[in-house]
Amino acid sequence: MNLLPNSRRQFLAQLGLAAGALAIAKPTTAADPPARNGKSHMKLSLAAYSFNKFLPNRGTVEQLAAAKMKLEDFIQFCADQNLDGTELTSYYFPKEFSQSYLIAIKEQTFRLGLDVSGTAIGNDFCKPAGEEWDKQIKLTREWIDHSATMGAPVIRIFAGNVPKGETEAASFERCVAGINKSLEYAAEKGVFLALENHGGITGTAEQLLKIVKAVSPSPWFGVNLDGGNFHSDDPYAELERIAPYAVNAQVKVAIIRDSTKKKEPADLGRVIEILRKANYRGYVVLEYEEADPYGEIPKVLADLRKLIHG
Repeated sequence: MNLLPNSRRQFLAQLGLAAGALAIAKPTTAADPPARNGKSHMKLSLAAYSFNKFLPNRGTVEQLAAAKMKLEDFIQFCADQNLDGTELTSYYFPKEFSQSYLIAIKEQTFRLGLDVSGTAIGNDFCKPAGEEWDKQIKLTREWIDHSATMGAPVIRIFAGNVPKGETEAASFERCVAGINKSLEYAAEKGVFLALENHGGITGTAEQLLKIVKAVSPSPWFGVNLDGGNFHSDDPYAELERIAPYAVNAQVKVAIIRDSTKKKEPADLGRVIEILRKANYRGYVVLEYEEADPYGEIPKVLADLRKLIHG
């Protein structure tokens, strides 16, 4: 099912208006990698998703009371590991929370010497035009506000998946429009949007970069490089293509190749070297998805410190 003519014109109008306004404000295009100083500099953070098995997903008051871990406990864990930052994935915030809760999180992280290195949302800009698509824009806008309150500089966003019965071309158009619409507000609030290689219409470097090059010019947009999400026969070659555009980066301890469909240990040294060659400056966020996060994460962090700092 393709977009209705009126809806399609509205999306194209949004793209055109946003491009014109932002081009005047900033000559750099979204297709250009962010300006670096020629030297790589990396800091370490940990994604709350690493404790997905323990953190309640948008928990109620009762669920939070019974949980093995709350977001505040995860922040303390990050401080205990002497990390530079903590990534506070949106899923693990309470189902209902107030501005004062965000302020309390900001107080805790600052007191413990941690940056909120970023946040992450499970949006899908490929949703059909209308109410479903509007909900994705609303979600992104809300988390731009939350990120600004906590002092989180970047949000990891997804492109999404092609709905059943639709074409990738139509989904691509809605995705670009969704990013553009959200980017206007993000720029006003001083929050970066980082598009992650997360399957769907960003399953390959070519697909992801096609979106990047179509997004309206803005210095507040870039890529979130995920070291474990490309499932091609040579995921490292794919990572090399997107690394120059990274404004945020995360690593996993395993990769899956299309040819085998099986997990294999990720070459973390190679991923860090790819970032270094791209003169990446920013956070490297560990997203641990294997068993025993309490026991294994400290070991992986020790390895990453050696790789980053020598």
